[in-house]
Amino acid sequence: MNPVPSHPPKKTAQQERRGFLGVAAAGLAGILLAPGVRLIEIAQAASGTASAGANPKVRWGMLIDSTKCSSGCTDCVTACRTENGLPENPGPTDAQWIRKIEIKEVRTGKTQSLPVMCQHCAEPPCVDVCPTGASFKRADGIVLVDKHICIGCRYCVMACPYKARSFIHEPVTGQKPDVPRGMGTVEGCTMCVHKVDRGEQPACVQACSDAGHGAIVFGNLNDPESEISKRVARYATRQIREDLKLDTGVRYIGI
Repeated sequence: MNPVPSHPPKKTAQQERRGFLGVAAAGLAGILLAPGVRLIEIAQAASGTASAGANPKVRWGMLIDSTKCSSGCTDCVTACRTENGLPENPGPTDAQWIRKIEIKEVRTGKTQSLPVMCQHCAEPPCVDVCPTGASFKRADGIVLVDKHICIGCRYCVMACPYKARSFIHEPVTGQKPDVPRGMGTVEGCTMCVHKVDRGEQPACVQACSDAGHGAIVFGNLNDPESEISKRVARYATRQIREDLKLDTGVRYIGI
């Protein structure tokens, strides 16, 4: 008479998660991931460790008051370079995540100076054209580049109407631990995501505030009680290339 088989021991939650990840990895081995879907996010979702900074209820943004931005001031540009380990004196092909530009009103001749960086669009063209999903938008609206899967095709560079993406032509030295960079990949303003996830202000915003200019406000555009939302409601603001209907996360006063 054959003995009655016993039931296998019940798996722990940790063992079940490991099993899921193993199956997921095996199943995805020969599959091309859809643009914007990354293995790290699948793993995080399975283990319950999704990024605390990517809250879908939040829409991070900047409001730049051009009336407080003087032509000769480059405090925001310098702070960006220092924080992210970019060249101090960039050449024609060097990365430049934020730049000061001069605009002129044709009818009146009035000139203004304002910083331009990645506009962190709600509908980012760079993400739409990326063939590998390296360009992606976080749940909180910050647009980034995954260096691990960027192939340097530069489709995103051509698609960006703000000229906010740079290609790294030379080997990179002196990298910052929080800001991975690498030759042959594309990069742009990250809105200092490593600082934002720690509850801090982006470097450009902090530098502008420390200098007493107060030309840049950072905050949650989805929170009506945030300072940035109150100012957007109080003052007339504009987006660069509003005609493209990209719903940018960077807004301007006085242009």
